[in-house]
Order: sequence, then C-alpha cells, then structure tokens
Amino acid sequence: MRNQDIKKVAKVLLGTGLIFAGIGHLTFSRKEFQAQVPNWVPLKKDTTVLTSGFGEIALGTALILSPKKYEKHIGALAAAMFIVVLPGNIAQYTNHRNAFGLDTDTKRLARLFFQPLLIYWALKSTGNLN
Repeated sequence: MRNQDIKKVAKVLLGTGLIFAGIGHLTFSRKEFQAQVPNWVPLKKDTTVLTSGFGEIALGTALILSPKKYEKHIGALAAAMFIVVLPGNIAQYTNHRNAFGLDTDTKRLARLFFQPLLIYWALKSTGNLN
C-alpha cells in the first residue's frame, strides 16, 4: 500500500470515528459525555455535549468528503478540536468522574496520553506533517 493510500485510509477512519462519537454525543453516550464537561464551561452540560456532537459530525464528514485542496485546513481544524476538548478530559480526571469505562484515576490519566495521538493522527493523515 502506498503512503498516500495509508493517509487516505487513516483520514477516513478518523472521520468515521468523529461521526460515530458525534452521534454518541446526541444519543447513546450523551450522559457519559456530560461527565467530561468542565464545571467552568458557561453553558449547560447537555447543551455543550449536543453542540460538540454536531461539530464532530460536521468535522468527520468534512474529513471524509472534502476536496484535496481543503484537506490540510480540515485536518488543522480536527487537531484544534482535539486540543479544545482536552480540558474536558482533564476535568474528568481531576473530578474523578466515571464514564466510558474510565472508573479509576489510573485509567482516566492514561486516557490523557491518547489525546496527543489524536492530534498527530489528524495532522499526519491530512498532509500537515510529512
């Protein structure tokens, strides 16, 4: 498989994951996503979860369907989104909130180390990193 093909598959997988997560925000994982919203966010937790869910669906769709000329921009937006949601992951850890099977501080802390991988994935699969 060529490097370009690997990047395309990685981009489509990331987009699909974002769409799935976004649907989860709106439906079957709504309550669990609320556990990640920091207390300092000025919106209601449910409003934050719903809004971010629609954003993830839009971003995932854009990753999959956007023309090549916009690919780097969409990838940068995806990376930025992963940076923006990091405080939610930190809040889940610092507030000891159980969600998504993360029911110990060790598990919640370990999850924090996956966020940089998502940022890298978004950038690498869209040609922002060579």
